[in-house]
Amino acid sequence: MCLVVLALHAHPRYNLIVAANRDEFYDRRTATAEFWSDAPSVLAGRDLQAGGTWLGISRAGRFAAVTNYRQGQREPAASRSRGLLVSDFLSGDGGGKEYMNQVDREGSLYNGFNLIAGDSNGLFYYSNRQGRVRGLAPGVYGLSNHLLDTPWPKVSTSKTAFGAVLNGDGTSLTEDLFALLGNPEPASDEQLPFTGISPEWERLLSSAFITSADYGTRSSTVVLIGRDGRIDFAERSFGPEGVMEGEVRFDLEGKTIRR
Repeated sequence: MCLVVLALHAHPRYNLIVAANRDEFYDRRTATAEFWSDAPSVLAGRDLQAGGTWLGISRAGRFAAVTNYRQGQREPAASRSRGLLVSDFLSGDGGGKEYMNQVDREGSLYNGFNLIAGDSNGLFYYSNRQGRVRGLAPGVYGLSNHLLDTPWPKVSTSKTAFGAVLNGDGTSLTEDLFALLGNPEPASDEQLPFTGISPEWERLLSSAFITSADYGTRSSTVVLIGRDGRIDFAERSFGPEGVMEGEVRFDLEGKTIRR
């Protein structure tokens, strides 16, 4: 996943609002979001290559998401998949800060990552390229493949659009967030960050929604955790060139709407 924007205690109806895109090669096998048979409280998509996930929630209101940390060169294979950072938290019962402190101790087992995880008692951020557990105060945050709130164009543009959505009347919140995530406009060349990859790749990766023949946005996810405890989860899946392949929606009770 390469983009996460979230609002923590910054909306009159919701404790947490999350809009996120997962970007990946299309040939990496992935399961659509559902409640897991081996962890029935976990709702998430699944990476069928390594077994973890990039974003998910639990029936108890736990939330976690991970992004890779881009540093311009391929890292040697790590002993654990970064997706397990999310699934281990969602299927566990420890607190967010306790879990993040454990991740801090074990960060060298993973390639570079950013992790956001927590529950009703607090939301936390940690990167093994920074090495400090941070409790998040109420507000709006953006994350791509560098540290939290690094002002890459896609992060800054998406946070601005996100703020406008939050200030709207809320009648079509989920659809407005999907529209934000579907923005295909790349940054201008003078705005592109330099992360050690080619200018062509920097340009491709600079948009919120990425499309190409072999790599792009595989899923867009919206999570709403209400002040009344209700959880709404919606996810759209995409194939090569950004063609939409399906949508799933869940509420707290696990009822689904598919189309």
